[in-house]
Amino acid sequence: MIRPFTDADVDAAAELLAERHQRHLEAEPLLPRDVDLRAEVRNAFGMDSANGVAAYGGYLLGFSRPEPAWGPNVWIETAGHAAHDSELIRDLYAEAAACWIERGLKAHHVLVPATDASLVDAWFRLGFGAQQAHGIADVRETAWPAGTRVAEEGDVDALAELAPYLNRHQQLAPVFGPAAHWTDEELRADILDDFARGDVGSIVAELHGRIVGNFVVAPIDLASMHTGLARPPGAAYLAFAVTHPDARGSGAGVALTQATFAWAHERGYRTMVTDWRVTNLLSSRFWPRRGFRTSFLRLHRLIA
Repeated sequence: MIRPFTDADVDAAAELLAERHQRHLEAEPLLPRDVDLRAEVRNAFGMDSANGVAAYGGYLLGFSRPEPAWGPNVWIETAGHAAHDSELIRDLYAEAAACWIERGLKAHHVLVPATDASLVDAWFRLGFGAQQAHGIADVRETAWPAGTRVAEEGDVDALAELAPYLNRHQQLAPVFGPAAHWTDEELRADILDDFARGDVGSIVAELHGRIVGNFVVAPIDLASMHTGLARPPGAAYLAFAVTHPDARGSGAGVALTQATFAWAHERGYRTMVTDWRVTNLLSSRFWPRRGFRTSFLRLHRLIA
């Protein structure tokens, strides 16, 4: 019998989540091991607007983000679902989604362990499709490639001019992402904030005396998406990556990736995470070739 999730379900849900996470760790050992799974479930249930359902052998919890850009939404995070039998997830979602739709919440997102084929398949058969990938990689000692260096304050004009090319690319087919509305002043302020921090690395690539690429790496604590079971402790976060369209195919992106790993290794990082839209054809091919393994998939369903 499927019923509303309550405080009394937290312990059983944590046990189910522990089983799922152990399978995930066997496939991807860089993920966090010492996780208080009971606290993760309690946090998922304690989010503002959180609600969900439970049954013998499974549970599902969702919440809504207030940001207008997401529209009327529901998010099922890394600790928001687990089941002995993946097929049960479909029944749990059917029960919970009926209530969400009654409330006008039609954009549904769920983070699923990418290595759990049966669980991914269960969500696919609910009408979900892959939207975003979380990647994870080992950080090994790497030499700085020629033409790369740490950015300086004198590079602000070049970086502010380069940054919008990422969003322009994301608006193209087949991503069709939303347009960003950053002003030049906001871009410059953000760049200068990175320079002011001692723990953020802004790396540039130069070609014929011109900056043609910029990657930014930061502590994972600054990542808003890599949370909970997707947050290896002490990892580096590749937060931003852009190359000028004219420089694609020049090797600048590969050099910047190597430089980013070099910067991270010098500072004691041994793990790095990043993420990309799977519909971004360039990114979805580039990052796996650079050693990033897909750890989680963000799946999405929009109900018209």
